[in-house]
Amino acid sequence: VLQQRTLVCAPDKKYGGSVDITEGCRLPVLRKNQENEDEWPLAEILSVKDISGKNLYYVHYIDFNKRLDEWVTPDRLDIKKLQFPKKEAKTPMKNGLPGSRPSSPERDVVRESPFFIASASSSWKNGTSSIQRHLIPPQPGRKRKSCGGTDEDSQDSSDGIPSAPRMTGSLVSDRSHDDIVTRMKNIDCIELGRHRLKPWYFSPYPQELTSLPILYLCEFCLKYLKSLKCLQRHLTKCNLRHPPGNEIYRKGTISFFEIDGRKNKAYSQNLCLLAKCFLDHKTLYYDTDPFLFYVMTEYDSKGFHIVGYFSKEKESTEDYNVACILTLPPYQRRGYGKLLIEFSYELSKVEGKTGTPEKPLSDLGLLSYRSYWSQTILEILMDLKSENGERPQITINEISEITSVKKEDVISTLQYLNLINYYKGQYILTLSEDIVEGHERAMEKRHLRIDPKCLHFTPKDWSKRGKW
Repeated sequence: VLQQRTLVCAPDKKYGGSVDITEGCRLPVLRKNQENEDEWPLAEILSVKDISGKNLYYVHYIDFNKRLDEWVTPDRLDIKKLQFPKKEAKTPMKNGLPGSRPSSPERDVVRESPFFIASASSSWKNGTSSIQRHLIPPQPGRKRKSCGGTDEDSQDSSDGIPSAPRMTGSLVSDRSHDDIVTRMKNIDCIELGRHRLKPWYFSPYPQELTSLPILYLCEFCLKYLKSLKCLQRHLTKCNLRHPPGNEIYRKGTISFFEIDGRKNKAYSQNLCLLAKCFLDHKTLYYDTDPFLFYVMTEYDSKGFHIVGYFSKEKESTEDYNVACILTLPPYQRRGYGKLLIEFSYELSKVEGKTGTPEKPLSDLGLLSYRSYWSQTILEILMDLKSENGERPQITINEISEITSVKKEDVISTLQYLNLINYYKGQYILTLSEDIVEGHERAMEKRHLRIDPKCLHFTPKDWSKRGKW
């Protein structure tokens, strides 16, 4: 399919003429930051449309997350610094794969060494790999793509890529395959129960629904409807007051439901469509059979309201315990993200496995996981007691077994916190007063925790169940 470039002439007040602005042009654009101050970041024109004789430009702010993309009027464009599109250079290849790097022998040495806990300030520094994650939706009528490349255009970057394309789960995408449609938000507003949500990214809802001012969803079955009247009529017929599937955890008003993507296909697909509005570069598979979905809800007199969810493959050859994870925007910054992460590791503990989320993580996902890993590991280190007056000892394997966090994630967290020192031929972990005080303050604010006694979960051996 050939993409036709839109050519629009924008007035240039300085020279009294007009300037041709095409899709792909870059120029500074006025935007309001969080402090409500004006700034002029460089932006790329993704699309142009004419509404009643007035041009609107859909812009992506370079080095900003795509959720900040928006339509702007011509008066917010700095035409004087207009840059026309250039041909993209090919990414240099390293070791046969774009962006790959050799493994560090230093990490291999650290992995199996016992650690001694000290209480001095740390001076040894070592960087940690930024492990992040992207996934993309396939277009209706198009085949799935399996890509092993990194996403260099995105704000989130990856240090490495899988050695071979994965045929299930969520895949990292090559941005060169993105078309202009999937780079633009297509839904203005979603009404879900008592909340109205502004989507951050594209989601492949049916084309006829994308022109509506509001898309209505049933908050219990997640069916999408085109009008409030249709929603009201649907609610008289919908018997659900909680997600389908088994309730495997309840404490207070918080519940978790386990949903089989094969048994509850319509709900699972609707959940993926909703999640894609807030997750960039998700591979949206309409075949949900290989996945389990764990939906967290908050209960009141009207029913169980969805707060967030995570999905996982029924069989993962790479020890992934999370494929996609999302806390809906109305519930963010309230501790629910860490609760979802903690729950995923509680399931891994019951299964007797160590787990890790699919990489790379999104920017918000990386922050949440780093915070969870840091608090979990520091909690263990601070609880260690010395024996016979000697420094307490612990190994990476022991930390991994206690927490069910994969060894690589334990190492990267210790390096991120700058806790590892090499002293007199051995590795020691140094906990400074600042680290200890910061951890205690963080734990005081963390009120939501998973109670293992409230979990009623029996793991299944999916390898013996044929096609799930």
